[in-house]
Amino acid sequence: MSSTPTLRTASRVWTKIGLLSFGGPAAQIALMHREIVEQNQWLTERQFLNALNFSMLLPGPEAMQLATYAGWRLHGTIGGLIAGLMFVLPGAIVIAILATIYAYFGSVPLVSALFLGVKATVVIIVIEALLRVAKKALHQPLHWAIALAAFIGIFFLQIPYPLIVLLAALTGWAFLKNSDISEPVQPRQPLSKMLRTVVIWLAIWWLPVLALELVTEQSILTEIAYFFSKLAVVTFGGAYAVLAYMAQDVVAIKGWLHTGEMMDGLGLAETTPGPLILVTEFVGFFAGFREGGIGMAIMAAIVTLWVTFTPCFLWIFSGAPYIDWIGAQPRLHGALSAITAAVVGVILNLSIWFALHVFFDVVNTNTLGPITLLTPSLVSINWLVVTLAILCGVLLLKRHWNVVTVLGLSGALAVIASAVGLG
Repeated sequence: MSSTPTLRTASRVWTKIGLLSFGGPAAQIALMHREIVEQNQWLTERQFLNALNFSMLLPGPEAMQLATYAGWRLHGTIGGLIAGLMFVLPGAIVIAILATIYAYFGSVPLVSALFLGVKATVVIIVIEALLRVAKKALHQPLHWAIALAAFIGIFFLQIPYPLIVLLAALTGWAFLKNSDISEPVQPRQPLSKMLRTVVIWLAIWWLPVLALELVTEQSILTEIAYFFSKLAVVTFGGAYAVLAYMAQDVVAIKGWLHTGEMMDGLGLAETTPGPLILVTEFVGFFAGFREGGIGMAIMAAIVTLWVTFTPCFLWIFSGAPYIDWIGAQPRLHGALSAITAAVVGVILNLSIWFALHVFFDVVNTNTLGPITLLTPSLVSINWLVVTLAILCGVLLLKRHWNVVTVLGLSGALAVIASAVGLG
C-alpha cells in the first residue's frame, strides 16, 4: 500500500468518485476499486474485499458504506464523513433539481435524451464491473458454483438477496476455510469504544427526528422521518430489494406518489450519480410538495436524506475497526469470500436486467411455476441505445477511455440524435 495521502488529496478523489458514481453499486464498486486499489493503492486488495464483504452484510447502500470505510481507514472519522458525504451529495443535488423540474413541467425531452446516452454507457460500466469482480473473486470451482447458484436464485427464482447472502456465507463457512492466514490480527479498538460510537450516532440520527416532532406542526415531516428511518434498517440488498415494499406503501397506502411518478423517480435515480436508494429523496420531495409546495418539498427531501444515510455512518464507524480482524479469521474469511462470489452472480443478474430494460422499451415478465422469465419484445428494441452501447464498449473495454469522456460523448450523441429525430 502506498503512503497515506493528505486529506485534501483524498477529498478530491472522493469528490471525483461522487461525481462519476453512475450505474448502481456494481459500477460504483468498480470505479472505487480502480481509484482506491489500482491507481492510488490506498487499500490492498484484501482490505478492499474485506470491507466490501462487510458492507454487503449491512442494511443500506453498500457502495456508499465502502467509500465511508475507505475514508475512515485513511483519515479517521473526518475522512469517513467526507468520503461518504461526497458519494451522496452530488446525486442528491441533481435529484433535487430534476425533481423540481419534474414537479413543475413533467418529463423534459432533452433530459430524457441525455439520460438515454448515460444509460448506454452504464450498461458497459456494469459489464466491466462484472469482469473485474469475477476476476478477483472466483478462484476455485466452489466460488464459480456459488456465483452460478446466486445468479439462478435471484434471476430465475426471485430468492431474496439477504437469503442468498446468508446461504453463501454458510457455504463458505463450512467449505472455504482459509488456511493461508498465518498472521493474527487484533481488533483496532475495545468494545467499550464501539458502544460509545453507537450511542453517539444513534443520538445524531434520532435527536433531530424527535426535535421535528416537538417543534414543528408539519406532521408530514415526522411521518417521512419515521417511515424512512424504518426503511433504513431493512434495506438489505440495496434499493431493488426494498423497492416493491416502498412503492406499495408510498403509492397505495400513503398516496404520496402515483405509480408512474414512482417509476420516473427510479429512472432518475438510476441515471444520476450516487446510490440508487436516492430514489427515497424523490419520494420524500413529492410527499412534501403535495403537502405544502416547493419549500416543504425541499425540507422533506432533507429529512429523507438525513434518516436514510445517517444510519450508514453508524454501521461503518461502529464496525470498521473490526473488519480486518473478521477477514483474518479462517472460517469468517471463507464465509466472506463466498459472499463475494455470490455478488458476482448478483452483478450478472443486474447486468442482464439493466441491459434488457435499456435496450428494449417493452420487457415482459412471465412465470412458469417457481421460475420467472424476462422476455423482451424484439420489435421494441432501441437501436440508438444499442449503437451507443457498442461504441461505449469499444471505448471503455478496448480503448480504455476515461469514463467521464465516454459518458459525456454518449450523452451528447443521444441529445443530437433526438434533436434530428433519430431517438
